[in-house]
Amino acid sequence: MVSCYIIYSQSIDTFYVGITQESIEFRLAKHNAGTYGTHFTSQAKDWELFLLLPCDSVSQSMKIERHIKKMKSRGNLFV
Repeated sequence: MVSCYIIYSQSIDTFYVGITQESIEFRLAKHNAGTYGTHFTSQAKDWELFLLLPCDSVSQSMKIERHIKKMKSRGNLFV
């Protein structure tokens, strides 16, 4: 199943938006384990799921991810 997700870290008070074809539990465990090396989510080990949006395809999940990231850059998200 393809999903777009938002995770939150309380320690750095930040949201992260991503997409996955893995189970969200597995993906979240990878973020918290620092599997992605020097990538953004390696800054914290307390990521928790904020929102999960199941999608019909990878292209749909990518469109949703881009839309959320654009909203976030404009400061319109989570107001």
